[in-house]
Amino acid sequence: MSTLTRISGSFSHPDDAATTKTDVSALQNAEGDPHLVVLEPEDNPQNISLFRRWLAVLIISSASLCVTLIALQAAFTEQGSAQTFHVSHEVTILGISLYVSGLGMGPLLVGPLSEVYGRNVVYRVSYALFFILTFPVVFAPNIAVFLIFRFITGFCGSTFLSVAGGSVSDMFPNSSIANPMAVYTISPFIGPVVGPLISGFINQYLYWEWTYRVQLCWIFAELLILVIFIPETYAPVILKKKAKRLRESTGDPKFYAPLDRRENTLVSAVLISCYKPFQLLLFDRMALLLDSWNALVLGILYLAFQAYPIIFEDNHGFDMQTTGLAFAGIGLGMILAISTQPLWNRGVPFSLMLYVRETAKYNGDPPPEMRLIMGQVGAILVPVGLFWLAFTTYPQVHWIAPIIASVPFGSGIYFVFTSTFTYLVTAYRPIAASAMASNSALRSAFAAAFPLFAGAMYDRLGTVGATALLAGLATIMAPLPFIFYRIGARLRKNSRFAAH
Repeated sequence: MSTLTRISGSFSHPDDAATTKTDVSALQNAEGDPHLVVLEPEDNPQNISLFRRWLAVLIISSASLCVTLIALQAAFTEQGSAQTFHVSHEVTILGISLYVSGLGMGPLLVGPLSEVYGRNVVYRVSYALFFILTFPVVFAPNIAVFLIFRFITGFCGSTFLSVAGGSVSDMFPNSSIANPMAVYTISPFIGPVVGPLISGFINQYLYWEWTYRVQLCWIFAELLILVIFIPETYAPVILKKKAKRLRESTGDPKFYAPLDRRENTLVSAVLISCYKPFQLLLFDRMALLLDSWNALVLGILYLAFQAYPIIFEDNHGFDMQTTGLAFAGIGLGMILAISTQPLWNRGVPFSLMLYVRETAKYNGDPPPEMRLIMGQVGAILVPVGLFWLAFTTYPQVHWIAPIIASVPFGSGIYFVFTSTFTYLVTAYRPIAASAMASNSALRSAFAAAFPLFAGAMYDRLGTVGATALLAGLATIMAPLPFIFYRIGARLRKNSRFAAH
């Protein structure tokens, strides 16, 4: 009998209480059972070679980019699809809203399911369906089929808005999770920026359907590399597979993993896991407040994608492809922001002493609230960028001014979401996928709703008034990360979901 090696309690069964105390207790109770299969160093996903772990991060990030890119590509297909299906422009906007609604609802199911079946099965099944069900979008005979399958494909592709964050937390400890989480975080937000840029060029010269035909090729390529290169990273499922191998190789049916001994039936376990994101929103104040802040910021971002054609086509006479290029300012802001990540890892100058002190105090593993310092910077940059953008949208102001104004807005978005995502996967590590699912559901609901009233709001208030209103809302929310930083530890201590 080999020596069994215990690891951190963060890999507990998802139905267990999400606390380290409970996990350690469970391990202690199981001590001495020769047939309990536990994680040994060679099984631990955090011991996979650094190259393979980073390869996995890059692949799931590119898959996330692909999924979110499709959401805003539809903004430049609205005119063509309206003519093809003989409907109004307002109806075609539903193509964005329904897709984003699918992105929000999907994680509520696939996120928890990944904590029952593992990450890999969910990745492969959801992305295969994503590929297959995009065909009805490309070849839709009418607007009803088009809109229905926009929602369904959004639902299928949503895996990478929640489960991918869980995969990152599986493969990297708290001390080194910042960089991979930064790469993953930027992918779903750079996607809506790259989408209009690509779609603008396609729709300038080809039929609108070609936007989705090109996307089909990308989805297929992503599916292949997901199947070939992504390992299973969820420890309870790794243990379950190991126990099965031991039973087959030794002929001893007594070997078991914790997932094999769950008291609930499989259906009840799935149901329990599926309502966990709702539990977080309803009973965990920290998760609710962070998710609400993220929801407003993402709603503003998606509304901006409806506002840009109004600002640049109506005020400055841009054509479709140059309007797509106008989104480059937001993308540049995000790229500049991610380039500062090494500084944040060491502690940026104004927070260096605090970072060093907290790191030393907690033996190199500072509390999750340290991640919110980046969010404080983002909370300031978002309204600054929006106010700057608002007062440079006059037709007599050169078109480069609003594009430059969107740079701090893009940087702020990156800082806001990177800090929040990293906080969620570290503070709620045992149920990271469910924490990300609750966040995705709420922010996607806002992202789906905001574009629907963009046209009416900009017609009524004008480009200056409407954008300034959004800046005002962002200003009201700006104190939140400062408040979260001060009270986060207390809220986590009282939470039945957070890791302590």
